[in-house]
Amino acid sequence: MKKEKILKILINNVQNELNGLKAAYDSTHSLMTAPDMKSEGKYDTRGIEAGYLAGAQKVRVAELEGDLEMLKEIKPRAFKKDEEVAIGALVELQLNDQKKKYFISPTAGGTLVDIDGEGILVISVFSPIGSEALSLKVGEIFELETKTTPREYKIIGIE
Repeated sequence: MKKEKILKILINNVQNELNGLKAAYDSTHSLMTAPDMKSEGKYDTRGIEAGYLAGAQKVRVAELEGDLEMLKEIKPRAFKKDEEVAIGALVELQLNDQKKKYFISPTAGGTLVDIDGEGILVISVFSPIGSEALSLKVGEIFELETKTTPREYKIIGIE
């Protein structure tokens, strides 16, 4: 099933990023408390800067852990033709003469995945397209304002 493959890729991506960031945080945190980081004067701010960096890394680790949990909560399932677009749906949209598939996710928006030779863009429910498509059904149309002209999307399939 395509959605299972998409979720596996997304979970692996987030897990890899999380592992790398945890290693970076551990390194920064140990650097921050290292004896040679002790201030040697009022203009020596190495320790303070390392503390700021470690704090930001810790926040990002928590965000990624939350993203990972949200992705793991998605249970791939088949959508019926009369169902509304929801998180976990693979939606085919038409814009003018172009048809593209999008995976609706609570996180990891902007990720392009290749599933069996088909490019599928992951969009967050917080993105303009994702938020507009939510709760719509096959055949329904929504419009997005752009700087130049409005774009009209039609939902032509939900998996």
